[in-house]
Amino acid sequence: MNSQTSINGDPETAPIAAPRTAGRASSMMRSFGTLFGSNNSVERRPPSQNANEHGYVEFGMQDPDRSGRTLGTFAGVFSPVALSMFSALVFIRVGFIVGNAGLYVTLLQFVIAYIILLFTVASVCAISTNGAIEGGGVYFMISRTLGLEFGGSIGTLFFLANVVGCAMAISGCVEGIMNNFGPGGYFSGAEGFLPDGSWWRFLFCTLINTSMLLVCLIGASLFAKTSVLILGIVTVCLLATYISFLAEGPKLVPTPDENTILPNTTQLIYTGLNTTTLTNNLGESYTQDYTSKGKMVDFATTFGVLFAGVTGIMAGANMSGELKSPSKSIPLGTLSAVAFTFVSYVILSFLMAFTTPHETMQNNYLFLLYVNFWPPFTAIGILTATFSTGLSNLIGSSRILEALSKDQVFGSFLNFILKGTWKGNPIAAVVSSWVLVECILLIGSLNMIAQINSVLFMLSYLATNLACLGIELTGAPNFRPLFKYFSWHTCLFGLIGTLVMMFVINPIYASSSIILCLLLVIALHLFSPATQSAQWGSISQALMFHQVRKYLLMLDPRKDHVKFWRPQMLLLVSSPRSSCPLVDFVNDMKKSGLYIIGHVRVGNHTDLDDATIEDNKQWLSFVDHMRVKAFAETTLANSVREGVQHLIRLSGIGAMKPNTIVLGFYDNEAPKDFFQSSTSPYKTDGFNTGDMQNFPIRRDGEEKHIDVTEYVEIISDILRMKKNLCLCRHFHRLDKHFISKSKHVKYIDVWPINVFDPKTENPFDVVSLFMMQLAVIMLAKWKHLTLRVFLCETNDTNSTAQFDTQDPNLPQMEIFSRMKLEQTLKSLRINAQIMEIQEWARDTEFTRHSRILKQFTQSAEATEGSVTEDNLNRSLLYMQRANQIIRERSDQTALSFIYLAAPPPIDSPDFREISARYMELLTELTAELPPTILVHGVSTVTSTTL
Repeated sequence: MNSQTSINGDPETAPIAAPRTAGRASSMMRSFGTLFGSNNSVERRPPSQNANEHGYVEFGMQDPDRSGRTLGTFAGVFSPVALSMFSALVFIRVGFIVGNAGLYVTLLQFVIAYIILLFTVASVCAISTNGAIEGGGVYFMISRTLGLEFGGSIGTLFFLANVVGCAMAISGCVEGIMNNFGPGGYFSGAEGFLPDGSWWRFLFCTLINTSMLLVCLIGASLFAKTSVLILGIVTVCLLATYISFLAEGPKLVPTPDENTILPNTTQLIYTGLNTTTLTNNLGESYTQDYTSKGKMVDFATTFGVLFAGVTGIMAGANMSGELKSPSKSIPLGTLSAVAFTFVSYVILSFLMAFTTPHETMQNNYLFLLYVNFWPPFTAIGILTATFSTGLSNLIGSSRILEALSKDQVFGSFLNFILKGTWKGNPIAAVVSSWVLVECILLIGSLNMIAQINSVLFMLSYLATNLACLGIELTGAPNFRPLFKYFSWHTCLFGLIGTLVMMFVINPIYASSSIILCLLLVIALHLFSPATQSAQWGSISQALMFHQVRKYLLMLDPRKDHVKFWRPQMLLLVSSPRSSCPLVDFVNDMKKSGLYIIGHVRVGNHTDLDDATIEDNKQWLSFVDHMRVKAFAETTLANSVREGVQHLIRLSGIGAMKPNTIVLGFYDNEAPKDFFQSSTSPYKTDGFNTGDMQNFPIRRDGEEKHIDVTEYVEIISDILRMKKNLCLCRHFHRLDKHFISKSKHVKYIDVWPINVFDPKTENPFDVVSLFMMQLAVIMLAKWKHLTLRVFLCETNDTNSTAQFDTQDPNLPQMEIFSRMKLEQTLKSLRINAQIMEIQEWARDTEFTRHSRILKQFTQSAEATEGSVTEDNLNRSLLYMQRANQIIRERSDQTALSFIYLAAPPPIDSPDFREISARYMELLTELTAELPPTILVHGVSTVTSTTL
């Protein structure tokens, strides 16, 4: 027996069936081998490769020393975070902020910035303590939570944010160097040791950037070892600054040569501790920024610079690949560094406001150099803080770029990053980051770079809060972070705060970064491999599940109204290979309704494994290949008929249940393999190798695996279950591209006459209206076609009066029927041509033959013994004549809808013989027609009311 049993051999055939393959011994042995730890069953991998089937690294499976994880909390998180948050701000730009915004606004800005940071840190801690963290830091957390599209796009922007942050730190470092050793510098006198100018500064920035490159090429561990020492130096310099504010008296501070707003001869004043100075510095006093060509300073400018200086909260998370225990070190180290830097900044701001007039802070951003009791402390602090911050950002950006390349987010575009890794150090990623930093340095102004840096980092923080908020709202059972000091309220506040402050800093930069992020999301959704989302999981899936379940519960089937009826299709398919055009066509006919592709596998439930589990994966791949909006549903049953009953009863959920069942037609035509046909638009080699060969097709000459009796029984079951029915024939001839381009194909035809029982008493019954509804749906897809409805005048067989060609009442009846049809179409808002057919009314011999067909739709008692050879021959002649009438008018027809008479009663004593004759007559009726749908509707689907 074939591996799959089909209802028929037609390409678009209905339910599928396949027996379960025996021979489970090998899978049992594999199972026992896995259970008892057989060497043959489990692949031995190095400690760093112990990942489960879903890609998650198991806890406790790695040896930190062997996997390269050597950093602890202080060296790996606290020091990088504290240094990054000090950056160029602590010695160079706090005075700029206090001098322009005043103490009150400065403290308010620090509070706002740190509240946003604190909530974001809470989100980072929650995500980082919910599972094993690999290299890539924040990008890793966002991508594994939000999924490929958002994770990849935010990761890309976070990479750019680190690049810009590195450029900002280098600019600050060069600014400090020039103010110490350039013309008019503190240590170099009027002429200076170093030449000054925009291109000279760019050269010095390049030299510093290159020195950072060399450190990164040696390895991140060197930076980690030196970061503790650098933090100690910066802390000592900062303490020296505090002591200087308390100990030093009034002094004169020169105006830097770079400041063209004031004359160089102007002397600025430092008062020391003075209440009058404090009073004058409490309020705002905005002026021009002498480093930005006289651009006016405002709240947004000062906050942008401030926030850019404290964006280093992710520096520790970026080192996650080198941390011994990321889930422990990231929360502890980051929170303690945030608290330490906040206290340091508040003290520094207060002492500046208490000792330095705002004119001095506005016109010399390096005034600390002149008020320090030992000026080299300030110079050393500036150079070490900015250099370490830039180095941290350069390392962080390279690690994010490496993670993006490993995840194949941009396909093979970043493969050179993987190839350029030596002994675990991503050399190509470091060099690429270095090149981008060079490009950013061309901007020149630190304050302008700071605003770009702030916006990009804020967008990253927004995504982090969004990720934590989303996973918290989904209520996923596996979200159990060890860090408990967060809630959806903190996530939401952090999200809103970052979004608002992005636009406060710079609306243009904020809008541009969001647009860029959305473009990246769309690009990754369209072009990135779908396998990554399946491996990582996507929060969008969890959120959709949460919302869909809620709305499904609200969708009450008792409130359904015919005005809002839509077709909800269950297409029963045997072999996808031969059903591609029909699968594609039903996707168009569903009119945004539910679409389920059903498949029956014939087998025994006593087998060890359920083969439909693997079948489902293959059918989902088929749905992806076809690009249809459908669900795939497979079932295991002892027979095709039983499996179809399962699918009809159980497919769908809640109020979203199939109301229309679509079957392929039962005939003897050889099926066509659309996967291998060279002219097929559905051609693919993806299902022709390996396990994908589980889509067999009946070859020409092979015996069918389901008989005609069972097929008719399935039809009867569908109608008894009160489902609309469509039997589709000749759809292997359907060519949608040809229909859309051809000028010869013009019509969609509807034949609202029951050929088995033609009569005029009610030619527009439920079946006919259902046919017209489906035809109108397809007309909306093929707008260039015209709908034709064929008005078939008949002699009423229930009336004693018979009409012939001389009957004077016949013209009046024809006019009455046409008017009735026109009125029906008008009330249903259907635009169609009415075509009159007279054969049923004028050909009395033709009509006499048609009466014999009533036996196929009558009760069991009436049909018993009525099928004789003579009656069958006369019925076949009648069907051939009806087929000729339809065929003569179908030369330019793309699709025909024909009335399907109900099958013979299933309880007839000679049902097997009658069912075979029934299908034989339907075969004659539809022979050599264009793609044809035999339709039988059981429910009202049209409405004439508002």
